[in-house]
This record gives sequence, C-alpha cells and structure tokens, in this order.
Amino acid sequence: MHFEPARKRGGMSECAVSRWRALYHLARADFFERVRRYSFLFTLGFALYLGYLAAAGKIMLRVGDMRGIYNSPWIGALMALVATTFLSLAGFYVVKNTIDRDRQTRVGQILASTPMSKFSYIAGKWLSNFSVLAVMVAILAVSGIAMQFWRGEDRHIELWKLLAPCVLLALPAMAVVAAVAVFFETISWLRGGFGNVAYFFLWSAVLVAPVANENFSYDLAGLSIVMKSVLAAANKPDPSFSFSMDLGSFDFIKSTFLWNGIHWTAPVILSRVLWVGIALLVALLAAALFDRFDATRGKAIPDAETQTSEAVTEAVRANLVSPSATLTPLARIPSHFRFGAMLQAELRLMLKGQKWWWYAVAAGLLVGSAAAPSPGARGMVLAVAWIWPVLLWSAMGVRESRDQTNQLLFSAPHPIARQLPAVWLAGVILALLTGSGFAVRLLLGGNGRGLLAWLIGAVFIPTFALSLGVWSGSGKLFEILYTLLWYVGPMHAISPLDFMAAAPATPATIYPLIYLALAAALAFIAVAGRKHQLQT
Repeated sequence: MHFEPARKRGGMSECAVSRWRALYHLARADFFERVRRYSFLFTLGFALYLGYLAAAGKIMLRVGDMRGIYNSPWIGALMALVATTFLSLAGFYVVKNTIDRDRQTRVGQILASTPMSKFSYIAGKWLSNFSVLAVMVAILAVSGIAMQFWRGEDRHIELWKLLAPCVLLALPAMAVVAAVAVFFETISWLRGGFGNVAYFFLWSAVLVAPVANENFSYDLAGLSIVMKSVLAAANKPDPSFSFSMDLGSFDFIKSTFLWNGIHWTAPVILSRVLWVGIALLVALLAAALFDRFDATRGKAIPDAETQTSEAVTEAVRANLVSPSATLTPLARIPSHFRFGAMLQAELRLMLKGQKWWWYAVAAGLLVGSAAAPSPGARGMVLAVAWIWPVLLWSAMGVRESRDQTNQLLFSAPHPIARQLPAVWLAGVILALLTGSGFAVRLLLGGNGRGLLAWLIGAVFIPTFALSLGVWSGSGKLFEILYTLLWYVGPMHAISPLDFMAAAPATPATIYPLIYLALAAALAFIAVAGRKHQLQT
C-alpha cells in the first residue's frame, strides 16, 4: 500500500498549516466573543479609570518625598506598573471563564470529538486570554499619551520610551496571568469559587514577596527594574530607600527629578522574555492536565443533577407542600406557608456538601476569636472566621439559576416575600454562628457599641452577597469584591473599610452606621433585582 506524503506549502506541511489555522481561528473567535461582554467593557473602563487616577496624581511612583517629572519614560513606567499590579488582578477574573463557558454550552463536547489536540485547544485559549489583556494594556499606553499632554510638565512625546515599559514589562506579566487563568480552569477544585479567592492570595504573594524578601529574581511586576533605574536617577543608590507606587493623596511631595527611562540591556530584556517562557510552561502543564471535557473525570455530571433535584425537593417542600400527606384536589389544598421549614431548607442547601474538616476549622476559629488575649488579635481571628464561609455566601441569589430551579421557585406563591428572606436570613445565621466567639467576648466585656457594630457586619455580609448574586447571576463578583474589601479593610484595620468592626477602634466611629445604611440599600437592590427576574 502506498501512502502519499503530506504536501508542503512554503516548507510547512498542509497538516501543520491546518493546525495553525485552526489555532488562529479558535483564539480569534474566542477573543471577539469575549470583547463583546459587559465584563470586558467594565474592566476596560476600570483600566481607563486607573489611567485617570495616575494622571490626577492619585496613583504615584515616588522616591521618598520626590517624584519624577511627567515625561514619556516616567508615564510609560507608571502605566506599565499599573498594568502589572492592578490590571493583573482584575484581568484574571475577566479571562477566567473561557473553558467553563465551553463546558456549560456543551461546545466543549463538540470540540472534543474533533481531531484538535489538547495542546491546540489550550494554546488557543491562552492566546485569547492574552489578547484580551494586551488590549487593556494598549488602552493604558494610549491613555498615557493623553496623560502627558494633560499634565503638561513635558509635552515632548518619546514614543519608544513611553511604550517600551508596557511592551517589555506589562505584556510578559499579562502572558503569565493568561496562562494561570487557563491552568486554574483545568483543575477541578480551582475552576470555581475557591480558585477565585485563591488567586487573590497568589496575586498578593507574587507582588509582595519580592519586595518583602528583597529578592527580585522572581519579580513578575518588573518593579525592581524600574526601581534600580529610578533610584540611580534620583541619586538614591540605596535600594532600601523608600521607593513605592501608592494610591491616595500626596501633598507631601517636595521636589521632582528628571528620569530618562530604563536602559534596556540584553540581560534586562532576557529577564522579561523568561516570564513568557514561564507562561508557556504553565500553559503546557494546563494542557497536560486538561480532561478534554471528559465527564467521567473529576466530579461527574450526575452529582450536579442530584444536587439540583435535592435543591428542588427542599425548596418546594418548604414553600408549596401542605402538612397533610394525603393527595387531595387542588382546589382543597390549604394555603399554608411554613417559614421555619423554608429557612431550614435554605440552611441545609447552604451547608450541603461541606466536609467535617470545614466544620472543624470553623469551630477552631470560633474558639480562637473568643480566646485570643488582645482585642486586636481577636479581630484578626474574626476576619479569618468571616472569610472562611465566603463560598457559601457567594451562592446566595445564584443557586436558583445555577441549579435551574428558578422557573419552579419563581412560579410559587409570593417568591419574594417567602423565599428571598429565607435565603437572606440563612446567610445572616451563618455569619452569627461563625463569628459568635468574638461576640461572646464583647458581651462579657460589656462592650455594647462593639456588639452592635459586630451585628451590623453580620447583616452586611450576606446582604452584600445576595444583592450581587441576584443581579450578576454568578458568585464570582461577590467573591472578588468581598475578598478585596476584606483584605484592604479588616485585615489592615482601616476603619472606613472595616465592615466587620474587627479593629478595636472601629466601633467608636460612624462607619458601622454607614454599613448599616449600605446594608439597607443593598437589601432594596436585591428585592428590585428579584422583581426584575420575575418579569423577564
């Protein structure tokens, strides 16, 4: 039998050309589908807002009480570091859904039946993610040109010096973020809410660890490259001198200096190209671990179906079924609603599937928040105790659409007045239970004001979750915003953002009352969102 060898086109076989063409079209189609979403437009607006903050002097690179003149090199470095720090967080959540979308729409099963390899599929998704993030970096770079004219300190545009940091610092970092997003989606326990929270801590560690350890060999953000050059220009060769990029008000800046940009030597460029290589390795690992939409690997589909049917049984039993087990004509069924049964059903659904170790950790944190010796230490334990159930709260307002029980539940009598308060109260009870150790110490110490502030926090958290869940239809938005607010506020004892009143000084301020008002507004928003769902 004679086989005709594959014909070559310009030194490349038609088979290889076909694979590259399929890869290109996969990445291109996924990119265009992504940029049409509201989440992309929202993040693009966020990037533009960051550029505005930098132009307005609210985001600043500084060396002690000095800063560089706003020329092209300085603005280019500022835009690049904005991308590698802030955008590397927001952008991850924008692109981390491409494989999951193929799972949900069953497109993945169709692709799995084609000759496309796992590597080609993952490579296409990685390129699509990178393209989306690169567009955002490009928008930041263009906004840097407008920013230079706006500031007016040096209107002479040096295009390469402005764009080079974005190309050589920001784009390699975005390549890594794009690869990590794909990697998270190929791991079953990272593709959901846990992965959303875990990435925040990974992102924090990647940014903070090189500075804290003064070891910049794994400096993804490129901060060390800018720092060394800037300190030399400012005549501050000591790396320990205060060099930072901050967000806030900077009335203490006393002087400026001229910085002509980074000297792009071969070792510096190579150090950034290595990050692209790391991104490729992460993508290769993701391809190796990818299950190719095999439902028999990881959690099987029947598990989800079982959970859905149980959710229907629990909710409908509490909302629709009368105490009598005897079947009677519909006209004779008494209209009897048991809120206690509905609340019990929602609590069971919220806690369903948690392992014994989840309860053990929650109990340990409860004891720790009561037994910690100092108020500050107890507040830190409370903050950890109230981040522990974040994935349970994030399902509030989402479970109905996720488990496809919305049509049945929304057709029941008074779905807003009956089911929605039960969901909300279940979340409040969870907050009260997990944070009760902290409350006991406040009660024993006669700290009524602190106890009231704690109670407001226990109400604010589930109300926040329910409002975002109802309107977004996903728990991702709550997981991101709550974790960010938790990290910036309670974990750093910043009173305006300490919605838990974990810091000892917070209860004495007006901020708990502000969060009470916010909780009331969010409750109204949640009800309005559910009314909108009923009408659509």
